[in-house]
Amino acid sequence: MHPSEVLFQGERQPLLLPACDHYAGSEKLMRKSMALQQELGPVFDITFDCEDGAAAGDEEAHARLVASLINSEDNKHNRIGARVHDVGSPHFAKDVEIIVGTASAKLAYIVLPKPDSVQDVMKAIDVINQYAHKAGRANLPVHVLIETHGALRGVFAIAALPQVECLSFGIMDFVSSHYGAIPANAMRTPGQFVHPLVVRAKLEIAAACHAYGKVPSHNVTTEIKDSAVVATDAQRAAAEFGYTRMWSIHPSQIKPIVKAFTPRLSEVNEAAAILHEAEKAAWGPINQHGRLHDRASYRYYWTVLQRARLAGLPLPESAAALLAPSTTATENT
Repeated sequence: MHPSEVLFQGERQPLLLPACDHYAGSEKLMRKSMALQQELGPVFDITFDCEDGAAAGDEEAHARLVASLINSEDNKHNRIGARVHDVGSPHFAKDVEIIVGTASAKLAYIVLPKPDSVQDVMKAIDVINQYAHKAGRANLPVHVLIETHGALRGVFAIAALPQVECLSFGIMDFVSSHYGAIPANAMRTPGQFVHPLVVRAKLEIAAACHAYGKVPSHNVTTEIKDSAVVATDAQRAAAEFGYTRMWSIHPSQIKPIVKAFTPRLSEVNEAAAILHEAEKAAWGPINQHGRLHDRASYRYYWTVLQRARLAGLPLPESAAALLAPSTTATENT
């Protein structure tokens, strides 16, 4: 049996996505990000932004531009999504009609900003599915921005929705929604990692995602000149808060984010060795270097290999056969 079938016993495996989600709003930046993705490979996703990227009065034209770029030959890896206007906006349905209706075949996901409840998300998904089904696309992945009090209150219910694959923390809108009760320095390091209300929000989002096998995406770092700040934020998000993905708002942030979320080579080699021995033992317990390993730790090391592959890290030969796709596992995802 394939490792994924043995280790997860027919359950849906936790979703994994590229570690960096790079946002681009203007045509110049969207084209630049596509060129960079062609250069580096699909080690990061791109999100074209209609909510903040469209000038007032140009919303429909911007949505058509987004759709055309997603449909273009420059979208080599089909790892480009789009953030539409919020479900309460008069531009939401038109965004969805244009982007999902004309680019659904190559669209990676839709990002929903500013929902105030699980009902808002469900309403938006209904509209998305209406246009996706017409275009022949089923189960288009949906990413949800958690940036309101209501969305945070319903975060577990939102994470439980089958079509939702990622929850992102919108720290700026979240802090602003407290109208001065949370200081502005809580939007950036070090305040964002110590202010109790911000920490609570981050932990709730991560916990909800992991409870339902979804991907938690950490908020943006506004520092775009000092890559060390970006790297430190990404490392803390991963090590202390359980996030497996993070926003980027500048091309210089992409590589530090990907590196911070990529397993170390020593851990990848260890994972490959443990899983190789486990396979020989028919996935029963093994003793390696004086330490006991069983299916609980096998699941952990299996995820290490998956994350390494997503980041484009060279893998040991012993891992190649383990990571070969399983027909059954694919059907269950």
